[in-house]
Amino acid sequence: MSSNNTLILGIGNTLLSDEGVGIHMLAYLRRHYPALADVEYLDGGTLSFTLAAWIEEADNLIVIDAAELDSTPGTVVVFSGEEMDRFAGKTKRSVHEVSLGDLLAIAHLTDALPANRALVAIQPEEIDWGQCLSNRVKQALPVAGHHVSDLLQQWSAADTGVVAALPTTGGRSQRLSAAR
Repeated sequence: MSSNNTLILGIGNTLLSDEGVGIHMLAYLRRHYPALADVEYLDGGTLSFTLAAWIEEADNLIVIDAAELDSTPGTVVVFSGEEMDRFAGKTKRSVHEVSLGDLLAIAHLTDALPANRALVAIQPEEIDWGQCLSNRVKQALPVAGHHVSDLLQQWSAADTGVVAALPTTGGRSQRLSAAR
């Protein structure tokens, strides 16, 4: 499988402050990681079944979203592979058309679920009317950006057989907090 087709899917509602962190993260990545090769950024908004085709076409998938992690606001957790599937499937994300778990299930049923997949989840502080992120969540953007970059490097190294000196989680989640 080629690692040259990576979809970075930001999801959330930018009218509800921290709920929109996935969309804000796309802008952050474009600004701070402009040299990411073979990456397509997609604003997934509040999710829709139309996103299933995008996921099915990707070799690698990174989803960035606000999630209830029962942690300090600004905490970033990375769920990889089947761990992502379990986390996304255990809770209905919102009252909108579809959940992330639904989209992953569709891709699984069509045998098109990317083998390399991860959810970069960020604990929100505020989900209320407003277009700005809270300070704690805004401070988490560099941490989340680092995780995205690490994932891409790990997948590229695994694909090429080149061993990279990167931290690995062995499929386990990584938990870092931007708020100390």
